[in-house]
Amino acid sequence: MTSRKKLRVVLYAIVFFGLLVIVAYPKVRPLLAEGTNTQSGNPSPRGPQALNVQGMIITPQRMSELINSTGTLLSDEETDLAFETSGRIVGIYFEEGSRVQEGDLMAKINDRPLQAQLQRLKAQKRLVEEREFRQRSLLERDAISQESYDQVVTELQVIEADISLVEARIAETELRAPFDGIVGLRYLSEGSNVTPNTKIARLVKKQPLKIEFSVPERYSGQIYEGFPIGFRIDGIADTFNASVYAVEPKIDIRTRTVVVRARYPNINEELHPGRFAGITLQLSEINNAVAVPTEAIIPEMEGERVFVYRSGRAQSVNVRTGLRTESLIQVVEGLEFGDTLLTTGVMQLRPNAPVDIYHFMENGN
Repeated sequence: MTSRKKLRVVLYAIVFFGLLVIVAYPKVRPLLAEGTNTQSGNPSPRGPQALNVQGMIITPQRMSELINSTGTLLSDEETDLAFETSGRIVGIYFEEGSRVQEGDLMAKINDRPLQAQLQRLKAQKRLVEEREFRQRSLLERDAISQESYDQVVTELQVIEADISLVEARIAETELRAPFDGIVGLRYLSEGSNVTPNTKIARLVKKQPLKIEFSVPERYSGQIYEGFPIGFRIDGIADTFNASVYAVEPKIDIRTRTVVVRARYPNINEELHPGRFAGITLQLSEINNAVAVPTEAIIPEMEGERVFVYRSGRAQSVNVRTGLRTESLIQVVEGLEFGDTLLTTGVMQLRPNAPVDIYHFMENGN
């Protein structure tokens, strides 16, 4: 073989080997990389890491639908005391802060001119009554006409009406308590001239007390007369119980709420009108409910869903919810007692993702 033929054979061998390398390299590259990682001490890559989450085994729970609102304590009755007529005060007969009974005389305006007018009318009445008696005797003997007798009777009736009018005006000079209560501070003294617009004092009845508050319009049909409520007062640890006695028939179009009033006995008068109150209403109660923490629910366009733990992985479950409270949501469809609900990391979870439960919550706590 000549040198030229040997050179040609070598070139063909080089080209053939190069083509063989180009074809075989993609297949042997992963094996070469694995061998390199093993020799350098780096482990080969694994699948996705399990996410550490908290879980909760669903057990029967009791749920209550509560409404929280704010309200104000109102006195049972309250009014500003004032005279019905004008005049000068000649007497004040109450002490500030004292208790009074309905009908008690509290203040008096000078009524001497009216008393004199009343005495004159009563004297005239006696004279007319005597004339009426004589005229009646004469009428019975047909000594006078019926017309003459009727004139005397009419005169007597006019005098009696005038007496009633003066007595009514005298009554307007007396300021009497319209109901039982406690008198506040007085604003005038004896000798002051007053008009019907002049306030003398304030009378308050605070046994029982009224509690006024509002609830959203969607609950208006569930609150009725006798409905129990609880309320708390700042600075007092106790919870007080009252009952609804009236519901406003019209919804406020500005706030879309309905005004409700309840009554508290306040037997010891420990609470005072005007105080702020935190109101709690329990609308319904469900025993043996499937309840889950609010944070476990994932809202979506199609509805709501949760993740449950099954065979080491997170499984997505569509649910239908019902009653809601501040921390729990009732699941009426999609979950059963004994299911393991995933309660943390739900926004990072994907269906069939591996999970590791490092803590179990109990009853949503």
